[in-house]
Amino acid sequence: MRHQLDWDHLGAVTMEKQQVQSRTLFGMLITLGVVYGDIGTSPLYVMNAIINDAGTLKHATPAYVIGCVSLIFWTLMLITTIKYVLIALRADNHHEGGIFALYALVRHRAKWLISVALIGGAALLADGTLTPAVTVTSAVEGLRGLPAMASFSQHPWLVPLTVTGILLFLFMIQGFGTATIGKSFGPLMLLWFTGIGVMGAVNITQAPAILKAFSPVYAIQVLFSPTNKMGIFILGSVFLATTGAEALYSDMGHVGKANIDATWPFVYLTLILNYLGQGAWIIRHYQDSAFRNASNLNPFYEMIPAELRIAAIGLATVAAIIASQALITGSYTLVDEAIGLKFLPRMIIKHPSQVRSQIYIGAINWLLCGVTLIIVWLFQTSAHMEAAYGLAITITMLMTTVLLTQWVLTKGHRGWAVALGLGFGTLETIFLTASLTKFVHGGYLTLGLTLLIFLVMVAWYFGNRRRLHYNQDAELVSLLDYRQQLTQLSHDDRLPLFATNLVYLAKVDAHYRLKRTILYSILDKRPKRAKVYWFITINETNQPYDCNYTVDMLGTRNIVEVQLNLGFKKSQHVTIYLREIVTNLIANRIIDPQHPHFGTEKNRDVGDFKFVVQNQQIMDLASYPTMRQLDRLLIGGRVLLQNITPSPAIWYGLEFSDVLEETTPLFTIPATDITLTNRAVRHQMQPPQKPHQ
Repeated sequence: MRHQLDWDHLGAVTMEKQQVQSRTLFGMLITLGVVYGDIGTSPLYVMNAIINDAGTLKHATPAYVIGCVSLIFWTLMLITTIKYVLIALRADNHHEGGIFALYALVRHRAKWLISVALIGGAALLADGTLTPAVTVTSAVEGLRGLPAMASFSQHPWLVPLTVTGILLFLFMIQGFGTATIGKSFGPLMLLWFTGIGVMGAVNITQAPAILKAFSPVYAIQVLFSPTNKMGIFILGSVFLATTGAEALYSDMGHVGKANIDATWPFVYLTLILNYLGQGAWIIRHYQDSAFRNASNLNPFYEMIPAELRIAAIGLATVAAIIASQALITGSYTLVDEAIGLKFLPRMIIKHPSQVRSQIYIGAINWLLCGVTLIIVWLFQTSAHMEAAYGLAITITMLMTTVLLTQWVLTKGHRGWAVALGLGFGTLETIFLTASLTKFVHGGYLTLGLTLLIFLVMVAWYFGNRRRLHYNQDAELVSLLDYRQQLTQLSHDDRLPLFATNLVYLAKVDAHYRLKRTILYSILDKRPKRAKVYWFITINETNQPYDCNYTVDMLGTRNIVEVQLNLGFKKSQHVTIYLREIVTNLIANRIIDPQHPHFGTEKNRDVGDFKFVVQNQQIMDLASYPTMRQLDRLLIGGRVLLQNITPSPAIWYGLEFSDVLEETTPLFTIPATDITLTNRAVRHQMQPPQKPHQ
């Protein structure tokens, strides 16, 4: 019989820290700084990309500009506002959002949804490497238009060098925590949005014809207009305006959907005003002799008065840094969720500040830093980066649509699910098709990175599944069959005491089955005598911050089977949890007090711990020559990743002095070949005869 022991006092503290902010002025201010960095800095480069698509400014005719701004308006309306703000934010997994949190809600519906989540997550991580590069570069490039900064125009390498310095500093400070400076992000982004909105409104008054862009007629017309040399592929540049929508959904857990609902109308208004303002400036100046043949011209800076431009560049740079910071921390969160769902290998996760949501993953930080800097120097200009930007994120959005459709189906709204899947699926497929032109211009980089991340996820997740498949029968034994031996071993004074509490992190199923290697480690060769044997199974749940456990004593006082249930965003520091469990069991007289003879603490009831960590070797695959090649690749990849990533001792927060690492075979029972036949045995010796009584 299993006994449920609630962890009330610890859970109460945890849940208090995890309360999602309600709709308040302070919460709304924080939301501006956390959620909208990516989408909020898109005016820095979207219209610039659209001019580049036209060739030069003189080809950006009023009809072309009005149509493109109309496309931007309706793209933001349909994808960002309707799909993400109005629909996706309602698909929250206990206040958490993002593609992995959404997958956790619907994964029970079909096995194939795992592929959707893996593709979408990999694309989101990969495309994110371009965001810091393109936003910071677009901001710094504004210095080229200042007479006092003529050197930036004369020496093109100064821009990527400056960007490198900014990004290096940003990545270097992540390990120290950014909670303090993060408090200023909200007011700074409020200033940013207000500024771009006012500048846009001022320019609209000088060319009110741009207001025609509110009509979808002009959006449709420009797709088929001869002035649009790109045709439908112009949507690849238009899509850049909404690339931050997926990040908006992923950041829901930090600020709450109520604050996003309250702030998005303001953000949407200021963005549209700025795009309209840039369009108005182009309409007024596209025939000016000073600009006619300009190609790399950024209307965002050009529409700002000369006396305010240096301040605008400074504010744009700050906004770009905030957007990059949001992307970096968002990548940590995404990877953390992927680890919790067993999509990625374990990594060392640190909490550099007292802020619950702030984590730091060093491996991801420096990998992201390296790839981002390579992109900066490979492309060097924002125009070249824009050509490669946004391809992978369209894949993520399409995958999110698939998962959202499944979520709507779980609510019993079949008609709405079909409408959502067909409507947004068709729209995003068109955007994906339009973005395919970016492949040869740099999109290959993000798609290559997407493929690499996807293959790592596949090897880790499916490699583990295939390994468990081969271990299903012969490699699993029932713990119930070994109760007597373990009890006898525990009380056998002829053997030295190996540990008071001997702990194995072993997956025990509902029928008490576990890997044979666990019992092999305890009973065979040199038996490990302990007062209490612990078998702990760690289960990741769909609820982000679950923290509870069940205990099964198997009718004994020295064998403890624990099912520890942790949410996919919950810390997996087993040592903390185990000591609490032991204390509770002793207090409830379920196990005997352990009373160590020596120690610095008086009246201590808990003895010492020894954790046994088992490692496997890839060469053990040779013992299964009949294994399918695909299974061999998946399992081999899984074991290889396991051996080059941090050990369970680090991941589970085990004290190193209490850890014993053992090398165990991948399969304790080698494969056999039934075709092997005995042809003969020669010159054998007869066994000796027993003497007659």
